[in-house]
Amino acid sequence: MSSCCARFRSSTNPISLFPFLRIRLYSHSSFNSNNLDNVVSSFNHMLHMNPTPSIIEFNKILGSLVKSNNNHYPTAISLFHQLEFHGITPDIVTFNILINCYCHLWEMDFAFSLFGKILKVGFQPNTITFNTLINGLCVNGKVKEALHFHDHVISLGFHLDQVSYGTLINGLCKLGKTTKALQVLRKIDGKLVNTNVVMYSTIIDSLCKEKLVTEAYELYSQMIVKKVSPDVVTLSSLIYGFCIVGQLKEAFCLFHEMLLTNIHPDVYTFNILVDALCKEGKIKEAKNVIAVMMKEGVEPDAVTYNTLMDGYCLANEVNKAKNVFNVIGKRRMTPNVCSYNIIINGLCKIKMVDEALNLFNDMCCRGIAPDKVIYSSLIDALCKSGRISHAWELLDQMHDRGQPADVITYNSFLHALCKNHQVDKAIALVKKIKDQGIQPNINTYNILIDGLCKEGRLENAQVIFQDLLIKGYKVTLWTYTIMINGLCLEGLFDEAVTLLSKMEDNGCIPDAVTYETIIRALFKNDENDKAEKILREMIARGLL
Repeated sequence: MSSCCARFRSSTNPISLFPFLRIRLYSHSSFNSNNLDNVVSSFNHMLHMNPTPSIIEFNKILGSLVKSNNNHYPTAISLFHQLEFHGITPDIVTFNILINCYCHLWEMDFAFSLFGKILKVGFQPNTITFNTLINGLCVNGKVKEALHFHDHVISLGFHLDQVSYGTLINGLCKLGKTTKALQVLRKIDGKLVNTNVVMYSTIIDSLCKEKLVTEAYELYSQMIVKKVSPDVVTLSSLIYGFCIVGQLKEAFCLFHEMLLTNIHPDVYTFNILVDALCKEGKIKEAKNVIAVMMKEGVEPDAVTYNTLMDGYCLANEVNKAKNVFNVIGKRRMTPNVCSYNIIINGLCKIKMVDEALNLFNDMCCRGIAPDKVIYSSLIDALCKSGRISHAWELLDQMHDRGQPADVITYNSFLHALCKNHQVDKAIALVKKIKDQGIQPNINTYNILIDGLCKEGRLENAQVIFQDLLIKGYKVTLWTYTIMINGLCLEGLFDEAVTLLSKMEDNGCIPDAVTYETIIRALFKNDENDKAEKILREMIARGLL
């Protein structure tokens, strides 16, 4: 006893004698590498203490590791094995923590082996055990296995709770198995557990995303009848559903219902309505929604302003979009990559390329990394304005910043080369991108065929066109129109008429542009009878 007291008196830090007390302090702070080392060190000290602390104290350490932001699952598993090695008996909480670790590491076989061990040693698994395993299966995309496990658990006489069924329903909905989720809801309702707002909201949200809004609203009505009170998530999902099917009137009826029933809409709800109105070109109404939003004490976020900017750009009111962009800065919000994307794309479309480049440089100076979409917009605008050398420089910069160009970006270069009568360079570029492992799309070939036809190289264009048909490419209406125009340019009108008649055999229905292309060429070359015949066909199809 005296030696023990001496050790206590000589210690400058009494907590060092009780490492598990120190862990309580660490569990409430964010983990870094130093803290992790200290936690592991404290755990090891506890292992060698006499008497050994209870398993509860060890569980606190393991639990703190799992709950930390860095998710130290492998460390927790390693410490658990040390417990076993030192003969310290785990309890059900320990097993639950370890099962959770294996589930997050996608090691479901190990998780279930632990479940088997729980049963073997005579512990009683609890709802946390079952919920952890069901969630692990669902997160790993094994929802079918989760349903089988559910049936097995019920057959053994165990009971599951609302969290268990909420997890199953969520897993089914994420896999697009909404009908099956609805069946689960019907099966458990009032029999196994009481259904709750989370279960209903999950299925309603999934139905709405599948545009089955009528079915979603019916489920909502049933929910009300069963006295399950909807929340902001339920109503926001329904509002979104009505918006994506163009039923804005019904969406706003629900929105007003929210306000009347004292369910406070959040920023997500308001953003849904702002987006829907902007896509309909109703900018004034969208601004009114933002005004209501602020009156309700909900602060607009970057998504709100980005949506409004996008609406202005769609309406070709880029200057107003720029004003909104400036408001973001004034409201102490940093514009994000999406904000720059919208404005840069809007400026490019109205050929204000230099201003778009200035904004691009501004975002780079702010440390915001441009994405592939921004590069593609700028490159396309530069190519269309004839500044190809500048576009190539931007492409090099794109590669240097780890943003490899895709086929859409290269199509902009092809279009510019063909427009500037550099078809051979365009052909060489197509070969180059193939060598880089980039697969040309039908637009690539359309640009090339059009360039060849306009340069009087019909035979080369026909070779590419026939190759597309042989290789099974989905040749588009535009491809046929380009080839028909190319044949007409060479005076091969019979061949053009024949190709027109063959289009439908390959699943392409000629449109007004296709007909007008050949009719105009025939009239121009005094082939009036042929032109009038095709004109009558065009009228019969209702295209004139």
